[in-house]
Amino acid sequence: MEKYFESTGRRKRSTARVRIFEGSKASTVNGKALVDFVKDSNKTALYIERPLIVTGLEKRYYFSAHVNGGGITGQADAIRLGLARAIYDMNPELKTILRKEELVTRDRREVERKKYSQLKARKKPQFSKR
Repeated sequence: MEKYFESTGRRKRSTARVRIFEGSKASTVNGKALVDFVKDSNKTALYIERPLIVTGLEKRYYFSAHVNGGGITGQADAIRLGLARAIYDMNPELKTILRKEELVTRDRREVERKKYSQLKARKKPQFSKR
């Protein structure tokens, strides 16, 4: 069994469990290759791998992530945060580099719930005096 470091990342309604391994295999998300997971562009794949690139570990380490809930943006951010946390669990000295790039701060914004008798969370029907 391979040795790995594991961490969790969350964003919006998404939760990702990320494991980082030593080696040069392809990174996977939910059992698929990272490029197959993001589909839309290589830009999103680079966005997710940013913690590895910033620390200079992209050639020596790869990751496996299991993510559920939310949409593509939330899932990408959850994986990115989980990856950054796994890196600084592995080597605490890298936390300053990750912090400088703002990769270890969890974005706590959530969607506000819809209220009854309203159209959306804050949008209300048009008011009429007469």
